Amino acid sequence: MLTRFGLRLGSVGGGGFSPHVKVQSKRALAPEGSLARVSATLAAILVLVAVILLAPQTTAAQAKTAKPASAASASAPAEVRPRIRAITAFINLDPQQYTIQIADALKMLRRAQTIFESRGYQVQTIRIATQPFPEYTKGMTTEQVVGFFRNYDALAAHEKFAACIGPAMLNAGDPESQADLLIEILRNTKTLNASVVVAGEDGIRWNAVGAAARVIKALEDTPSSQGNFRFAATAMVGPLTPFFPAAYHTGFGHQFGIGLESANVVAAAFKGAPDLAAARQRLIDSLSASAIDIERHAGRIDQETGWAYVGMDMSPAPLKDVSIAAAIESLTSQPVGSPGTLTAAATITSAVKDVRVKQTGYSGLMLPVLEDGLLSQRWSQGRMTIDALLSYSAVCATGLDTVPLPGDISTEQLSLIIGDVASLAFKWHKPLAARLLPVAGKVPGDTTSFDDPFMVNAVIQPLPEGNGSR
Repeated sequence: MLTRFGLRLGSVGGGGFSPHVKVQSKRALAPEGSLARVSATLAAILVLVAVILLAPQTTAAQAKTAKPASAASASAPAEVRPRIRAITAFINLDPQQYTIQIADALKMLRRAQTIFESRGYQVQTIRIATQPFPEYTKGMTTEQVVGFFRNYDALAAHEKFAACIGPAMLNAGDPESQADLLIEILRNTKTLNASVVVAGEDGIRWNAVGAAARVIKALEDTPSSQGNFRFAATAMVGPLTPFFPAAYHTGFGHQFGIGLESANVVAAAFKGAPDLAAARQRLIDSLSASAIDIERHAGRIDQETGWAYVGMDMSPAPLKDVSIAAAIESLTSQPVGSPGTLTAAATITSAVKDVRVKQTGYSGLMLPVLEDGLLSQRWSQGRMTIDALLSYSAVCATGLDTVPLPGDISTEQLSLIIGDVASLAFKWHKPLAARLLPVAGKVPGDTTSFDDPFMVNAVIQPLPEGNGSR
């Protein structure tokens, strides 16, 4: 290449390179200067040539590897931010000083909300979850417990926070009377959430399965049968999930976690993806961009307030028109419930778990039938069934969430469904929940008539064949 500048590079026996000048006569050159002067001159020329040649080569390499703006936008979606569904504080509630504790928690929560909103994140709810309520109501009569929670419920409504009082039955051997007490609490309050744990590390608690079924059947007899929206039978769901009704803690409290509403991020990542691998990587990248930023602000809240940040539930929760079903259909080009849905569920869950932030809770795909506009349509069309949701639960974190059921379902039938969720969760060691919504007076073919800002309505489907009394 250098011959066009009157130079050539030749190898020598020593393995290096030796410069030579192309001249008319070597004899004319030698007498006029020493060998050292010639070498210095040649070295200077080589440096100059290298500068001239390498600069264009670098520019060409950059031009070769650079992508035009249109190509870059085609390979990755524009940034879409999730909403923050919940900032949840975990407290060790003491009935003797709970108003002070709530005020302290709200101070932190409102500070956190202000920080996130000032950074462009929409915060949907602030929440407070406690240790299991039987721990702080010991020694009270049923009337005292109900009276206390009526006051707590009124405080939550007045201060505009969502409240969860933890599981009625957390451990194996907990008396079923605690679930009966929960029925009275939820019947007499409007906003409180709670749960019953039906499976843990020690296995499936069949007495808790039956107790949870009785709670569900009893809460069917609440206004518009909406009491069950605030109750879940949970299996293998650990403490410190920010999502309700499963939220609780078992330690000292003074902690907080964050739950996302990011179905829109999934939809943007999947739109136009050329294949499954690209869709998955785009989802990881998109979720990571927001999650890392949110975690940074959470760390600031931790330092400024003294409340310990426990992590983020990355589950891409939907809400009505912000539809996870639509995101799945953009990937599979098929209605949710068709072949390919399970693959999409596995893809989303694996991408969520590969986001490198501190995670807590479910952190997998959720398919809440009555919280997703398109999903409720597919349920009404009969494309989604309880059996299908259970199969998807093997690869994600859905369980059976906000599933509408006919009002004449029996406690035994409910137990069988909850038992299936518990068995699946324990077998695969994964967090699942059953939030089942039987509607009084409704039969298959009827449409639900729930009136809740977080819910849509759907057509009630027949129970799976064989799910009945023997």
